[in-house]
Amino acid sequence: MTAIAIEPEPVPLVRDAAGRLMVPGTRISLDVLVAAFKRGKTPEAIHDGYRTVSLADVYAIFAYYLRHRAEVEDYLAEQQRRGDEVRARVEAIHPPEEGLRARLLARLDS
Repeated sequence: MTAIAIEPEPVPLVRDAAGRLMVPGTRISLDVLVAAFKRGKTPEAIHDGYRTVSLADVYAIFAYYLRHRAEVEDYLAEQQRRGDEVRARVEAIHPPEEGLRARLLARLDS
């Protein structure tokens, strides 16, 4: 009888040039997956929605999230803060036009 060598696998996340945690080989961030999980989506439903992320990777990422919730939540809060800063800078240069969304939606109806 031979022993099976079981090796731990790293969490399938890498940092991109902007510092975001991404699933390798995809354009899907940890933020997107955790947000779907918090909305009550199952790993299978998330995989169905993001086919570039394997089901095994979805489960591995959620296992990491559940074991390191405080650290991941800190990371997500920092990402939100950075996003808010970028939005504020963009809107300072290009203020949102009042009623633009309603006009664009009206075009879709015509």
